Amino acid sequence: MKTAQIKQWTSEFGRAYTDRNVLSPDELDALYLKNYDVSRRKLNERFLAKISAQARILEVGCNIGNQLLLLEHMGFGNLHGIEIQPYALEQARTRLKNAKLTEASAFKIPYPDEYFDLVFTSGVLIHIAPDDLALALAEIVRCSSSYIWGLEYFSPEAEEVTYRGHERLLWKMDYAQKYLEQYPELELIGSEKLHYLQDTNVDCMFLLKKRRGKPILG
Repeated sequence: MKTAQIKQWTSEFGRAYTDRNVLSPDELDALYLKNYDVSRRKLNERFLAKISAQARILEVGCNIGNQLLLLEHMGFGNLHGIEIQPYALEQARTRLKNAKLTEASAFKIPYPDEYFDLVFTSGVLIHIAPDDLALALAEIVRCSSSYIWGLEYFSPEAEEVTYRGHERLLWKMDYAQKYLEQYPELELIGSEKLHYLQDTNVDCMFLLKKRRGKPILG
């Protein structure tokens, strides 16, 4: 499935995004502190406190690997990522020697049903057109045995936002609610609104669990 958004993100436009966003774990924390007055590490600790360091974790849309690298530094050792942009994936492989990284999209995750303990996105669902979102959510839910974790732009109602002068590249909405509407077997076990310090934008971090999912407590 090759959407207009995938075509854009695999072009020079996407490569420029990757080059702008190469961050070490400390730089990632500093960016979050600047944006929300809380580090990404602290947020991870809040939401993943009961998740085993041996949990099998997949990031959908890992790009350069910033989030996976921080998880690695935090002691998580069974990390996987998929990414649509070959350039970003090549860079990620130089930074993450122990993670398994694969070129693939959210529309066709190349793993069996319930293969991962936890599947997550960070600023990825926002770049999927609303008409295509259900398929991405279906794949994420399919390959998770227990948990789905996300950090995405938030709005109570779906809203398109112009991104760097481009239309049809960014949307904000209540993504946790979209999961719950599509999959009643999910339950919301954690959610935190993150208000930007410099403007009125809001992000939301959320953790969902399959009601029949197996526990993977540390």
